[in-house]
Amino acid sequence: MIRKLLRKVFRRAAPGASDGPALIPAQSHGINLDEVSYAAKKVCTVLQEGGYQAFVVGGAVRDLLAKQLPKDFDVATSATPEEVKRLFRRARIIGRRFKIVHVMIGQELIEVSTFRAMVEADAAEKDEHGRILRDNEYGSQEEDALRRDFTVNALYYDPTTQNIIDYHHGVADLQQKTLRMIGDPKVRYREDPVRMLRAVRLGAKLGLTIDPAASRPIREMAELMDNVPAARLFDEMLKLLLSGHAVKCLKQLREEGLHHGLLPLLDVILEQPMGERFVWLSLENTDERVSQGKPVSPGFLFATLLWHEVLVTWEARKAKDEHAHPALFAAMDDVLGTQGEKLAITRRIAGDIKDIWALQPRFEKRSGKAPFRLLEQPRYRAGWDFLRLRALSGEIDMELVEWWEQFAHAGGNERESMLTAPAAGEGRKRRRRRKRRPAGGDGGNSGTSAGE
Repeated sequence: MIRKLLRKVFRRAAPGASDGPALIPAQSHGINLDEVSYAAKKVCTVLQEGGYQAFVVGGAVRDLLAKQLPKDFDVATSATPEEVKRLFRRARIIGRRFKIVHVMIGQELIEVSTFRAMVEADAAEKDEHGRILRDNEYGSQEEDALRRDFTVNALYYDPTTQNIIDYHHGVADLQQKTLRMIGDPKVRYREDPVRMLRAVRLGAKLGLTIDPAASRPIREMAELMDNVPAARLFDEMLKLLLSGHAVKCLKQLREEGLHHGLLPLLDVILEQPMGERFVWLSLENTDERVSQGKPVSPGFLFATLLWHEVLVTWEARKAKDEHAHPALFAAMDDVLGTQGEKLAITRRIAGDIKDIWALQPRFEKRSGKAPFRLLEQPRYRAGWDFLRLRALSGEIDMELVEWWEQFAHAGGNERESMLTAPAAGEGRKRRRRRKRRPAGGDGGNSGTSAGE
C-alpha cells in the first residue's frame, strides 16, 4: 500500500508526465501491418490471448513511421518475465539490471520486456555517479512510457487494433524533426550516460535536430561516459558506426565533445591531414555499403579508425632499432590494449583487425613466392581494400594497389612476368642439405632427404 502511494505521488510529480495518451489510428499514422514482423505480431497475439497487454514498442515503431526498415522488433507487455516464459516454448529470461525475455519464433528473436515502474529517486540501486545498476520494478504502460529516453521511442503499436498509443507527442516530434528527451535531460543522462551517444545516433539516422534542452548538458556531462562498462560502450559505438550515417555521427560527436577517449586520440588523428582523410574515407565507404545493403565488417572499420595510431607506435619502435615485423605486432598489441580500456572489442573482431594490419607490409613484397602465398590468405580481399584506402588518402602510392589488382586477376604466365627482382637481403634462404647417410648407419633414415 505504501509503495503504491509513493509511486502514485512520484509519478504525478515527475517531469514530462503526460495528461493521457493520444490514440492514433492506422489511417493517420500510415504504418502498414504487413511491414510489421510476423514474429512480433505472433508474440503480441499470444500475450493478448493470455489476458495481458502487449505492444510493439520503441525503435521499430519509430522507424516504421520514418519509412525506414527496422533492424529488430521489441515487445512491451504487462506480463512479468516468468508469465511470458510460461506462454512460449522457446523463451529464456536474461538480464541483471532489468530482466527481459528472449522469445524465438522461427528464426527470429523477439525481445520482450515488462512495463517498468516509476521508482522514487532514492529507491533505485545506483552507483556514485547516479547511473542505475538494477531496476526490476514493474508498473503500468504509462509509467513505462515515462521511463523511456526520447519521445520518439515512447510509442506503442498494437498489431491487433493497428493503433499507436503516444504518451509524449512522439509522433508529432518525429514529424517536426525534433529529438526531445522525456523528463530532465541531466537526470536522464546520469541514469544512463549512453543516452548521450544514442541522441547523436538517432539525430543523424532520422535527420532530427536534438532539442536544445537535451543537447546543452551533453558537453558538460561527457565525463560520465568514463563510467560506462566497456562492453556496453562498444555495442553502442558499433551501432553508431554501422548505422549508415557514421560520417554525420562522428561530426556530431565532435561538436558535442563526446569523441574524446571513445577511440584513443581520435581527436588528434582528425587534426592531421593524412589521418583525417583516411578516417573520413573509411566512414564514407562504410556508409555507402550500408546504404547499398552490402555487408560491412566491424573489424575492417575499427582497423581503419585505429591504423594511424598503429603507424605512429610502429615507427617509434622501429626508431629504437626493433625489427620491423615484431615491432608491428607489438604496436598492434599496444593500440588494442589502450583501446580495450575504453571499448571492449571482442576477441573475434580484434583478430580480424590484426589480420588486416599484419597483411599490409606483405603487399610490399612482389618477388618470389610471397605474392602467390598472399593471394591465398583468407583476409586478402579485406587487406587489399584497406591498402586501397591508404592509397586514396595519400599515405602510399596507388601504383602498388593497381599492381596487386592486376596480379590477382592475371593468368599464370602473366603473373610470373610481373614479379620483380628480390630486393637486397630479400632472397629466400637456402636450406642446408643434410649429408646422405650410408646405408645401415646408426639411427639414421636410409632414404634420401626431401628435394634430392
